[in-house]
Amino acid sequence: MIKVLHFFKTYYPETMGGIEQVIFQIAQGGASHGFSSQVLYLSERGSARNETVGNHLTHRSKLDLHVASTGFSLSAFKDFSELAKEADVVHYHFPWPYMDLLHFASRHGKPSVVSYHSDIVKQKTLLKLYEPLRSRFLSSVDCIVASSPNYAQSSPVLTRFRDKVEIIPYGLDATTYPVATPQKLADWRARVGEKFFLFVGALRYYKGLDYLLEAARITGLPVVLLGGGHQEIELKEQASRLGLTNVHFLGGLGDDDKAALLTLCHGFVFPSHLRSESFGISLLEAAMYGKPLISCEIGSGTTFINLANETGLVVPPRDSMALAGAMNTLWNNDELAREMGQRALCRYRDVFSADEMAKAYAGLYRKVCKAV
Repeated sequence: MIKVLHFFKTYYPETMGGIEQVIFQIAQGGASHGFSSQVLYLSERGSARNETVGNHLTHRSKLDLHVASTGFSLSAFKDFSELAKEADVVHYHFPWPYMDLLHFASRHGKPSVVSYHSDIVKQKTLLKLYEPLRSRFLSSVDCIVASSPNYAQSSPVLTRFRDKVEIIPYGLDATTYPVATPQKLADWRARVGEKFFLFVGALRYYKGLDYLLEAARITGLPVVLLGGGHQEIELKEQASRLGLTNVHFLGGLGDDDKAALLTLCHGFVFPSHLRSESFGISLLEAAMYGKPLISCEIGSGTTFINLANETGLVVPPRDSMALAGAMNTLWNNDELAREMGQRALCRYRDVFSADEMAKAYAGLYRKVCKAV
């Protein structure tokens, strides 16, 4: 059994984002494919070892401070070095500059894999300072994994390292999601109506939600936003200025509520307009629930999940009119929406299963171990 140590800045139960979901699905699927996973992350709750999430162990180091969205921890130097020595493979989750430092400081000498989740888009000035370390880090690892061919081909960083890039799509296991109860479904129907568009995700700068609010104004169609984040106050103020009574801000809710809303929604809208959105786990979740998808063409994995005019509609980024047109198309044609939703479900089953992702990573772990 190959022992894998995942290293990322955060993990369950602290946060419930897309990268955390990917790590969870890889770790959960390992037992069936000959590897076991442990996860080390940073936490404001302090350090602890051997906590259980799902069927795998997690460890946390004390988060000491944040600088430009990068967590730092003094205790992680010792924790990471000790855990890496016990592992057969170290699996990094990029981007996180502090991780690069620990990679070199620990000198663990173990085979190493990087899941390249996103280019760094926002911190352009700091990126210039970080670029030499990033290049050295990516040059030193054994393999870099991209989640879609779209992203690998359009990333200026990944094209420089194309000889060591492999494609392993993210995958989800539907059995790890709760089944919405009839009472929960009835409660949400009463609250948001029988027919609505849904967005699920953190309310962040690259999600394009200001364009979605404008599209909601143009169409007058009901839109439900599930998630919290830095832009929540700003977006609520925009909705108030536009007089939007057809938009529901739900904040962060549990998996039971998310499952109910994904079950009920007419279609899923994912207006991310910047390449910080490298894939879109919630877009894939909607496909898993058989929903027609609306997304933007940004050269990332969103249009690897959502095939234009097949599993849904793809529009230009930052274009509220195009977004509104796509919403109206699905709203006014129930049969088209149903057919696209079924094709989205079929694509999820064919390409994005968690078992296939775990199987692919198992093969990669064996490959890098043999290369040592």
